[in-house]
Amino acid sequence: MTAMLEGIGMTSRRTRMRLVQRLREAGIESEAVLEIIGQVPRHIFLDEALAHRAYEDTSLPIGHNQTLSQPYIVARMTELLLAHKPERVLELGTGSGYQTAVLAQLFPQIFSVERIRPLQDRARDRLRKLQCRNVLLKHADGGMGWPERGPFDGIIVTAAPTDVPAELLEQLAEGGVLIAPVGEEQQVLVEVVRRGDRFERRELEPVRFVPLLAGVIR
Repeated sequence: MTAMLEGIGMTSRRTRMRLVQRLREAGIESEAVLEIIGQVPRHIFLDEALAHRAYEDTSLPIGHNQTLSQPYIVARMTELLLAHKPERVLELGTGSGYQTAVLAQLFPQIFSVERIRPLQDRARDRLRKLQCRNVLLKHADGGMGWPERGPFDGIIVTAAPTDVPAELLEQLAEGGVLIAPVGEEQQVLVEVVRRGDRFERRELEPVRFVPLLAGVIR
């Protein structure tokens, strides 16, 4: 990714650093996560018309009724994963590829599932430009996970199911952690850790995500 960043101007670098400072003030504590947020060029994950807003701490549209998540929530979910030191991470909802690119800098293996083919195709191109070689993509219904590649030490869900799908819990390795927004009108960020046949669940903070939908779009 370093080679990709060489052509980015100082103004963009300063803007990213201001975003990092806002995230630190908002409560993000992991310096590793903040460093990566400061390095990944978020503007390349947006259409040109919205690129000037890339370093605002807000979600932005990416088409197909999907959004690029707010930087705070990307950092927060990544920080929660990092605390468990997973090696094999499943991401459900590749979207623009921004969260994927952040994960790829921090974890050895990323498996990312996207149900909307045009979004996945664009994300693949961006991840290739950033030289994210430890990412494997799949076009499929994200609610089912990626069972043939499991179990996973970490699972991150970037759209909200009404509750955590049992299929995803089954794909968690022992001691593995799942981070997901859960709910409909009222959503909450949830952390689930597998302890044998038990799943320890912790509700963290209110969030707002697009719903996790079934089926695929070609």
